[in-house]
Amino acid sequence: MTLASRALAALDTVRDPELDTSIVELQFVSSCTVTADGVAQVRLRLPTFFCAPNFAFLMVADAYDAVSAVEGVTRAEIVLEDHFAATTINDGVAARAGFVATFDGEAQNELHELRKTFLRKAMLAGQDRVARPLLAAGAQPADLAEMRLGDVPPSPDLVRLRERRAELGIRSDDDAPLLVDDTGAPVGLEALPLHLRRVRSTRVNIEANAGHCLSLLATRYGVGSATDEQVVEQMAIHTTP
Repeated sequence: MTLASRALAALDTVRDPELDTSIVELQFVSSCTVTADGVAQVRLRLPTFFCAPNFAFLMVADAYDAVSAVEGVTRAEIVLEDHFAATTINDGVAARAGFVATFDGEAQNELHELRKTFLRKAMLAGQDRVARPLLAAGAQPADLAEMRLGDVPPSPDLVRLRERRAELGIRSDDDAPLLVDDTGAPVGLEALPLHLRRVRSTRVNIEANAGHCLSLLATRYGVGSATDEQVVEQMAIHTTP
C-alpha cells in the first residue's frame, strides 16, 4: 500500500459520531494526499454549511489523530471546508487546543460525554442488527433473553457490536449476554419487549439520519451515486415491521 492509501485506510476508522459510520463511507473525505516528505493533506466536507460544530470538531480531531499515527506520516494537515466554523475548528485541531479552548467563551465542556452518548446509541442499534435476523429465523424472545454473544452466528454486524461494546467497557466476550442496557446490565425477559422496541427505534433514527445526510451531501456536491439506493433503504427501514 502507498502511504496515501494507508492514510485513507486510517481515515476509514474515523466515524461520524452521530451516524456511527466511517467518514470515508459517508464521502466526507474529498481528498487525501501525502507529499514526498510525508505531509498528509486531507480535506473534509460535510452535508451542510451549518452541521453541528461539536460533531464537526470530533471528526476533524479524530482524523488528525488517525492520520498522524500512520507510520511514515511526518505531519497531518486536516482541513474542513465549506463550514461556518471551519477556520475555528481547523485552527483549534492543528493547535491541539481541545474543544473548550477552541470555542473559547462558547463551549463549557469537552466532548467526551457527547461521544459516549452516541456510542451507547450505536451499541443499542447494533443489538437490533444482530437480534432481528435471529427473530426472523424463528428465535423466540425467551431465546434472546438467554442468548450469549458466542451463540450468535458470525457476521459483520456481530463484529461491529462487539467493537462498540468494547469501546464502552461493556463485556464483549463469547459468554457476555447478547442483550444489555446502556450500562451493560443484561435485559431480562420481562423487560425484553420494551428493550427490543428501543433498540429498533434507535437504529431507525441513526440510519434515517445517515440517509438524509447522504442526500444532502449529494445535493450540495453532486457526489454519491448510491445515494438514491441508500435513501430507499432508509425508507424501507421505517416501514419494516
